[in-house]
Amino acid sequence: MIMTDQLTNNPLHGITLEMILTHLVEHYGWEEMGRLIRIRCFSYDPSIKSSLTFLRKTPWARKKVETLYQRQKRIRIKRKTAGKRED
Repeated sequence: MIMTDQLTNNPLHGITLEMILTHLVEHYGWEEMGRLIRIRCFSYDPSIKSSLTFLRKTPWARKKVETLYQRQKRIRIKRKTAGKRED
């Protein structure tokens, strides 16, 4: 029961790190990602593969990427709900 509660409370449940990174790169691009999160793999010869390798081995960097994704997701939701109110 406790495990189920933890999964339902986790906003990233079911979303892979690759999905998160791909979404952020499509939204911001590598250059902006390198400015938002100062890690070398986003600024010098960036790729999804090399970034995933680094992020999987580096918990603090992964946390920053996950936090950026959650923040960007909240902004999208706010914009959608604000658009519905105007209708």
